[in-house]
Amino acid sequence: MSILVTGVPGWLGTRLVEIFRERGREVSCLTLPGLGNSYLRKIGARVVEGDLLDSKSLRASCHNIKTVFHCAGLIHPQKVKELYELNVKGTNNILEEAIKSGAERFIYISSNSAAGINTSRSILMRESDPERPYMNYGLSKHKAEELVNRAFREKRIKTTILRPCWFYGIRQPERQTRFFRMIKNGNPIIFGDGNNLRSLSYIDNIAEALLLAEQKSISIGETYWVADRKAYPVIEIYRTIARLLGVKNFRPRFVPAFVSGVCEFTDKLLQGAGCYVKEIHVAAEMTKDIACSIKKAQDELGYDPKIELEEGMERSIKWCKDNGVRI
Repeated sequence: MSILVTGVPGWLGTRLVEIFRERGREVSCLTLPGLGNSYLRKIGARVVEGDLLDSKSLRASCHNIKTVFHCAGLIHPQKVKELYELNVKGTNNILEEAIKSGAERFIYISSNSAAGINTSRSILMRESDPERPYMNYGLSKHKAEELVNRAFREKRIKTTILRPCWFYGIRQPERQTRFFRMIKNGNPIIFGDGNNLRSLSYIDNIAEALLLAEQKSISIGETYWVADRKAYPVIEIYRTIARLLGVKNFRPRFVPAFVSGVCEFTDKLLQGAGCYVKEIHVAAEMTKDIACSIKKAQDELGYDPKIELEEGMERSIKWCKDNGVRI
């Protein structure tokens, strides 16, 4: 039996397909019609066209599929309602199709936002913590988690949920490259003092965690945080990227933390009206501590994130240069 990966040609989904093919696994990819998937076919993946928002288009997408890796999701929408359409309704549609088709496993990529933010910088978030979804994106991922967990409790399918944090790695989207450009200019904005902690998740580390979740029966019905070995102060992330980009005169502009608070207030007002402005939302998060413990994944799955900040960012920058992506 084969496996199905959603969220292709996104950066996590595509990398997961590559790793599976390198290991000789049969892989099907669920993609939107008309995206142009010649690369996926070139590496031997089967392409299935369908739309997560159209349940009829998903019929037979899970035929002869053992495990569904649901990596598709929306982070930055045009309108707030789109988050719930894709992240909740879309997840429900592919989950139901997997169950109808007799798939054995459903492994879901959630987000740190489904759990919220740290209550204290000195206390890392754990799977057993009360969930406090952050804004509408977090709530949409939390609702999707509830759908997945309910399907497991009702014994309809065996499930696992992974919560990665801030992605980085090859095939990064434009928003990450734009972040690199800001740092390369030498004077990026940092809200607060830059000492707040952020967990990052290198793309290959996440893919490895997905493979482990499929292999280990202990993961069935469980949720795991998946990130690098340690959380990084924001200023360390900026300085590491600046050094790797060869920035000789790195002088970030430190903006008072209350400005981020104003952005958060504005973000809540806008989202309350159904609107979404990516720059305001990101600025509102930049003073938050969003740091997790990966101990459960280490202990139960044998998760061992070998790539960390320096090497991961170096690989990201090299990929941009090798593929003509301007930084």
